[in-house]
Amino acid sequence: MMTLTPTIEFFADLPEELSNVSLRRNATTGARTVVMTFERLQAIERFQSFTQRFNGHLRLADEEGAMEIEPSSVKFIFGGDEGDELRGAQCSFDLIKNDHWERFIRFMERYAEANGMGYQDR
Repeated sequence: MMTLTPTIEFFADLPEELSNVSLRRNATTGARTVVMTFERLQAIERFQSFTQRFNGHLRLADEEGAMEIEPSSVKFIFGGDEGDELRGAQCSFDLIKNDHWERFIRFMERYAEANGMGYQDR
């Protein structure tokens, strides 16, 4: 099997750099929510949102293949003196099925290793 560097994409062939990921579990329902934070978005910096169509999915790809996940929300974060400077984005989605969760965790382990990220339990 060929080793593929894990990527996260909003637009095809335009990898984004994940700044942080938060994993949450609802104590009542057991539903698991993933919140991904991006300090910069290549798609916006390169104006890809105007030249390529966003298909509504977040694409996570690694050596096991690609997962297309529909975000439950995408929040843009603004700051600066005027409050109009894009500071990043947060993308949230739920993973209900255990096999989807396990696949996501394997992806994140590969992504973290390839990008020098570590795990911190809070």
